[in-house]
Amino acid sequence: MDETLAAAADHPAAGDTAGLGGLKFSKGHGTGNDFVLIADPHGALSVTPEQVAAICDRHRGIGADGLIRAVPSRLLPEGRELLGQHPAAEWFMDYRNGDGSLSEMCGNGVRVFVHFLIHEGLVDLPAGESLTIGTRGGVKTVVRTASRYAVDMGPWEFIFPGEATARAMDSLVSADGLEVARPALSVSMGNPHTVVALAELAELDSTELFRAPRVDPAPPHGTNVEFVVPSEPLVHDGVGTITMRVHERGVGETLSCGTGACAAAVAIRHWAGSGAPDAWNVKVPGGVVGVKFFMAADGHEHVELSGPAVIVASGMLS
Repeated sequence: MDETLAAAADHPAAGDTAGLGGLKFSKGHGTGNDFVLIADPHGALSVTPEQVAAICDRHRGIGADGLIRAVPSRLLPEGRELLGQHPAAEWFMDYRNGDGSLSEMCGNGVRVFVHFLIHEGLVDLPAGESLTIGTRGGVKTVVRTASRYAVDMGPWEFIFPGEATARAMDSLVSADGLEVARPALSVSMGNPHTVVALAELAELDSTELFRAPRVDPAPPHGTNVEFVVPSEPLVHDGVGTITMRVHERGVGETLSCGTGACAAAVAIRHWAGSGAPDAWNVKVPGGVVGVKFFMAADGHEHVELSGPAVIVASGMLS
């Protein structure tokens, strides 16, 4: 398998899957955020950015927002570092964006990753039990329910805390379809996000996300950008509701973004002020995910993301 993948390096053109024959994969999604998943229990695969881009190409490859490799944590430097403090994190989610670039985390991807481990028989996780996994955004704990997965995404933080606290905004965002730049808040969920509030759904629908929005100042390693419309009323029966579209760094617009949904809830709750709820429904083009804030044992406020995960197909590249 190593020789097969290495041969693909001679064919770096995007969308060229020549030389990848025999690679077993599954295709899955979480509220439309879709992934190609590969099991690598022996850590034998070395997938290049060009190969990832070829596999994720929607016209000449399988097509996906990203590629996830399931590899034992002990076989990666990042995984071994996590195991020192979290020995239960046996599996590591090696996630790549659709363009082949590395990414710290993907909230929808975490749910699909765990569902894939179960589907492949690599773990046994009955409903009600939890699994700890490693990611480049830290260790994540996933609970399986009857029909969904709930992920402790860890603590959130403002990327520019001084500006966020003093002015409730820290940057300006321009996008095609918006006449003027809009104020935004930058939130880290282990990966960077910039959240923009819009006034109405018509404005959200008319925002064009074919090109990446322009963020000033941008976080050092780029950012995902979420455009959000609060519902009217914002809160019903103690649960807040927002509608979101997202442009993901290294991918483009996607049907859903789990960490983006968490970041959007962080920003809207901050803007709403005291009395804002801790439970949120986030509507994305691919469905609805749940976001909940809670105080964790480490003394920090964590964010839980819940939603479905589906494996739609498995096969082998020819």
